[in-house]
Amino acid sequence: MDTQVTGKWTGRNRRDGEKGQSLVEFAMVVPIFLILVFAIVDFGMGFHAWITVTNAAREGARIGAVGADSATIEARVVDIASSLVEDDLNVTIVNAQGAPGESVSVDVQYDYDLITPLANVLGIFGGGMGSPITFSSEAEMRIE
Repeated sequence: MDTQVTGKWTGRNRRDGEKGQSLVEFAMVVPIFLILVFAIVDFGMGFHAWITVTNAAREGARIGAVGADSATIEARVVDIASSLVEDDLNVTIVNAQGAPGESVSVDVQYDYDLITPLANVLGIFGGGMGSPITFSSEAEMRIE
């Protein structure tokens, strides 16, 4: 094969000069992509925790409305919220086994830890959004 050196880029030489371009583009895009993926996962897990806390408070108030004592209500709340870390779950019960017509109130608080330090990585919210995030729900029902 006879090649002449003319000062023009041939097809093969052009590709040789751009070998590192895709690696540089990949290195620039991957951190943004990973932050986006972890943000989606964190949001989904946080949303699950919030829904679970809300449901646990409602179930605790419902069982308290039919005359359950504080220990039974708390056991029901912990059972409903079994997918969450139990050490981070706080249950407050007011007026368990009260008189009919009064209300029983169940307050559930859960400290959710982010799986990634997204606020620190992104440098947003002025450091105001940190881990843990507290989800709280209160349910009140009239005692039958």
